Amino acid sequence: MADYKAPLRDMRFVLNEVFELPRLWGELPGLGEAVDADTVEAILEEAGKVTGKTIAPLNRSADEEGCRWDATAVTTPKGFIEAYQTFAEGGWVGVGGDPQHGGMGMPKAVSAQVEEMVNSASLAFGLYPMLTAGACLAINAHASEALKQAYLPNMYAGVWAGSMCLTEAHAGTDLGIIRTKAEPQADGSYRVSGTKIFITGGEHDLTDNIIHLVLAKLPDAPAGPKGISLFLVPKFMVNADGSLGERNSLSCGSIEHKMGIQGSATCVMNFDAAVGYIVGEPNKGLAAMFTMMNYERLGVGIQGLASAERSYQNAVEYARDRLQSRSPSGAKAQDKIADPIIVHPDVRRMLLTMKACNEGGRAFSTYVAMQLDTAKYSEEPAVRKRAEDLVALLTPVAKAFLTDLGLETTVHGQQIFGGHGYIREWGQEQLVRDVRITQIYEGTNGIQALDLMGRKVVASHGALYRLFADEVRGFIDAEPQLGEFTQPLAQALDTLDGLTEWVLEHAAQDPHQIGAASVEYLQVFGYTAYAYMWARMAKAALGKETQDDFYASKLGTARFYFARLLPRIHSLSASVKAGSEPLYLLTAAQF
Repeated sequence: MADYKAPLRDMRFVLNEVFELPRLWGELPGLGEAVDADTVEAILEEAGKVTGKTIAPLNRSADEEGCRWDATAVTTPKGFIEAYQTFAEGGWVGVGGDPQHGGMGMPKAVSAQVEEMVNSASLAFGLYPMLTAGACLAINAHASEALKQAYLPNMYAGVWAGSMCLTEAHAGTDLGIIRTKAEPQADGSYRVSGTKIFITGGEHDLTDNIIHLVLAKLPDAPAGPKGISLFLVPKFMVNADGSLGERNSLSCGSIEHKMGIQGSATCVMNFDAAVGYIVGEPNKGLAAMFTMMNYERLGVGIQGLASAERSYQNAVEYARDRLQSRSPSGAKAQDKIADPIIVHPDVRRMLLTMKACNEGGRAFSTYVAMQLDTAKYSEEPAVRKRAEDLVALLTPVAKAFLTDLGLETTVHGQQIFGGHGYIREWGQEQLVRDVRITQIYEGTNGIQALDLMGRKVVASHGALYRLFADEVRGFIDAEPQLGEFTQPLAQALDTLDGLTEWVLEHAAQDPHQIGAASVEYLQVFGYTAYAYMWARMAKAALGKETQDDFYASKLGTARFYFARLLPRIHSLSASVKAGSEPLYLLTAAQF
């Protein structure tokens, strides 16, 4: 397996040349003084070092060893404790955290790059700080000042970790039917009782304390999602002076035996009248949890990208070295018994697909992160509202499309290795196993597609969609010199426009239509959004290609994307327009 090297040049290109984010940060109050190009460069460089030298070397051994559970205690793989301490001491857990409580205060567009590096180095390791950062976000947005002061500094510092406790054995996506209860106490605390499953980092040995955010229902709560509240439940109680007290009445009942991410502890958590504190308002817990969901779902998309990037780095190194057969146009390596497999058309197809999807995904995830930053920091209500609406629209695309392509591209990487890709020592099969979970958690990709189609497009009568479409059309109109790239982009946008109108029209007549159209519609949206990203990247690279191979490579990959990947939208569109009827031609007994 190739050593992991953070793609810093490409990250700089996206941040500085494609989106010109240092200029945007300077215009946003609260960011201008905290971040500049030099600060970001230092962060990228140091993150590249710690992920490449400290975390990445543990990836395979952690997969082989896995986590161990014994009488409620969980032991993480060898080296994880030391690597986590190094990571935490560098301030990386709080890279996007509130500076008032010890975070670095970096914009999401920067922390997104750090997330990619961590997850490329080891997806299993990266889940621990990811869940902590998400928990911090919800606490900072909704908890009382006393809870913030008591918990956030140690969480941002990586001394304490966080977890999200949502799912129950009978309640996955349908959280309205959860059974976990919270009984109010005279001192203002609550006693939380129930069992949660699939809890990432619910128990481990990396930190002194674990702060659980638990969804539960109060005794008088209304039925359904409107009756959910959010509670902060620490593993160890925190004394008034900040020291740790007795252990709370909660425990890990077991850990799951999984397909991948073996170094990440996926726990069954039992809460037995555990002491907890309400976060936000009673019966508004789902809204509080969704404060972090847009960040977490983007983060999951980045995990798909990260795994694909690691697979690409392995595959391209292997393709340059592995000798098999001769080029169709004649021998290229005359001094060798065969040519490197990178000369063969099918290997190039797979490598270019990986490269185009990865670089398009990096630009798109950064674009969504940029909207999150604008929504958070802009002082102009209209600008903030537009960014919030774009985040709502694009988050399900980022989560689902990046992870769908993450699986596709890691499989391509495995395929390039041939038989060696199927055995453990080369690392490619691990990436396929690890990335598979990203299509499932934080809401399966089918649920993301339903969210996009039903809640965002149809429920807004297309208004949210038009925000994005109008921006893309404005870019096309403003860049006549980019016709090679904007012409196919315009055609793709016309296709997506027509598909959107078709679904809006037919959804009013057929209740199955939204669900029938949603997955393929999200895919068409994703390929069109990537086309927009590739047109913007081509704009930033044009005119520089003769001076630097980086830009020549960028333009060649853009041309490949428009020629070989964007046309996928036509078969997907045909599937949408086939309607829901073919899905209901069989009775349940006929399956």
